[in-house]
Amino acid sequence: MADTDKDATKTGAYRVLARKYRPRDFSGLIGQEPMVRTLTNAFSTGRIAQAWMLTGVRGVGKTTTARILARALNYKTETVDAPSVDLSAPGLHCEAIMEGRHVDVVEMDAASHTGIDDIRDIIEQVRYAPVSARYKVYIIDEVHMLSNQAFNGLLKTLEEPPPHVKFIFATTEIRKVPITILSRCQRFDLRRIDAALIKRHLAHIGELEGVEAEDEALAMIARAAEGSMRDAQSIFDQAIAHSSGSVTAETVRDMLGLVDRARVIDLFELVMRGDVAAALAGFRAQYDAGADPATVLTELAEFNHLVTRMRFLPSAADDASLSQDERARGLDFAQKLSVRVLSRTWQMLLKGISEVQNATRPVNAAEMVLIRLAHAANLPTLDEALKALEDKHIKQLIADSEARLGTAGRLLIRESGTEPVIRVMGEGDDAALVNQVVSEIATAIGKVA
Repeated sequence: MADTDKDATKTGAYRVLARKYRPRDFSGLIGQEPMVRTLTNAFSTGRIAQAWMLTGVRGVGKTTTARILARALNYKTETVDAPSVDLSAPGLHCEAIMEGRHVDVVEMDAASHTGIDDIRDIIEQVRYAPVSARYKVYIIDEVHMLSNQAFNGLLKTLEEPPPHVKFIFATTEIRKVPITILSRCQRFDLRRIDAALIKRHLAHIGELEGVEAEDEALAMIARAAEGSMRDAQSIFDQAIAHSSGSVTAETVRDMLGLVDRARVIDLFELVMRGDVAAALAGFRAQYDAGADPATVLTELAEFNHLVTRMRFLPSAADDASLSQDERARGLDFAQKLSVRVLSRTWQMLLKGISEVQNATRPVNAAEMVLIRLAHAANLPTLDEALKALEDKHIKQLIADSEARLGTAGRLLIRESGTEPVIRVMGEGDDAALVNQVVSEIATAIGKVA
């Protein structure tokens, strides 16, 4: 785990958790074991590259890894004077490098230094040997922001740098980096951090900070972080301040504007049962409590996806970011609901979320989406309906119905999206008879399917 920032304690100034618990060596990097293994083997065999490209989403440790790598390259103690990934003992240059103030480790933000003039300064400086460290290390963050001229100016130096120079690049937009640059670097893709690891690390930070935090609250933060440790630490920091020392699930839910997952699952069950009245009442209760209509539907879609995953992959229930209610009821739904029903629900929710986001009255649009979902829950899927049409009893019912209609119209059964549609074509005006015939055929198809 990461060491605390001692300077913050000395000066009395508060430092946010993301900086206070920033890893200081490779053992503290969470969720990046493949990269650490590769670097360990490279250092042990002396196959140290001249440039590295670190890429990944926000908050997974790109800049931190770059500093640790610079520290490893310039590692020196009383007993060790060689590059090393074992940084357990503080070295001569370690503190200055990790604080970003070492004269031989230059950090440049490419977002604000994008031009060829900035790269020209680097090209002129690389000729000179480092002042005190073993290597002169250039860390260029958000390297994809460099201009085309800047990239072209860097090519020759990057291909054949002096032996005392190393380059470390970091970017969130690897596709914007020219292939001519990538081909001259060793590339490491830093992975999104697993929610279970984030939750465990947040629990450890809570212990160090003397803060009580509920497991469900930590799971909600880990899920909201979407694989970013920095995001998780920032949310946890805010939750601690918001709750005055005791972080609860209710606190995190209110702070992030999240929907109560238990109520979402209840709503999902009502919709799948086709209970329109209860579903609308449950949704209205959540809306009155402050839930955003689009957020409610998004949570429904996420739970629908979870149930579908559990149907094919029961081990998905072991996810540490899930509550016990989600695990138990999700597995139960996975056994009861067919893949066709879950797929249809997913498609309808995706379309419904877009409708709600663009509607002038989102709550009304969301209610209409729930009504459609509950209505479709009792309908057969398209392939089931088509199979049912081949049933001899259904064929006979259709023939008898057309005879009953007479001049009132002719039956037309066709496909529309994921549902069969029954229409009566004709000039007749006997609406009651037409509705009765359509209802009888739809019910019969549902029973056979």
